[in-house]
Amino acid sequence: MSCGTLYICATPIGNREDISARAVRILKEVDLIAAEDTRHSRGLLDFYGISKPLVSYHEHNKYERAEELVGRMLQGKNVALISDAGTPVISDPGEVLVIMAREAGIPVTSLPGPCALITALTLSGISARRFVFEGFLPMENKDRKAVLDALRDEPRTIVLYEAPHRLRKTLQELKECLGGGRAVCLCRELTKIHEEALPATLEEAEALYREKEPRGEYVLVIAGRSPEEKQEEMRSSWESRSPEEHLQAYMSRGMTKKEAIKAMAEDFAISRNTLYALLMK
Repeated sequence: MSCGTLYICATPIGNREDISARAVRILKEVDLIAAEDTRHSRGLLDFYGISKPLVSYHEHNKYERAEELVGRMLQGKNVALISDAGTPVISDPGEVLVIMAREAGIPVTSLPGPCALITALTLSGISARRFVFEGFLPMENKDRKAVLDALRDEPRTIVLYEAPHRLRKTLQELKECLGGGRAVCLCRELTKIHEEALPATLEEAEALYREKEPRGEYVLVIAGRSPEEKQEEMRSSWESRSPEEHLQAYMSRGMTKKEAIKAMAEDFAISRNTLYALLMK
């Protein structure tokens, strides 16, 4: 007996009309639908006249339920995976099921459709040529700081998800880490009646939401660090210390004098000969 197939089905992020004809057909044909929240998904399925068995698949049961679903597919059952909204696996526990299905030799196919990440990026007016997606920032302070520090010098456009009750804290941290002048577009209620894409600087956004109550799930699209911004920061950093103080700071990281001078020359775009001359003075 041949095994079944796992279908990754994108569902609307707001407007119920944003689902492909193929996704509707597959959801009507599969033997079973795994949904993040069965009560939430039932409304969408009823709207399209889909009456297949539903099982819950979410963050708290993803390993046990994935094993169960893999077992059913190995018995020949076809399974569709849907999330509460958008494309499963993107900031979603679905990746565990996909990995386990592939390891078991089960065919996996994805039915493309709505994704808040892409929708917000196209609305933002911020460069979409190159971008990095971080999803939700970690909850633990240590892990959160590590991610923010890594984003400080990121030249690509940055896309984050955030819940309304954490938005103020996140905007404050982003302003402190990336600088208040960095461009951001705050997207919410995507594809819904009250859709909003608010362009601002991080300083303006943080000030706005000190007074305004955040509502709805947010996608933050943030401009990457420009070469000009980096040059200005390096210029200010160079002027803040003497060459000797910079050298000592680099050597305190465990570098030899030669390694420190090489690193300084690269970071501050100064020739090594110029640095040697400055240090000799």
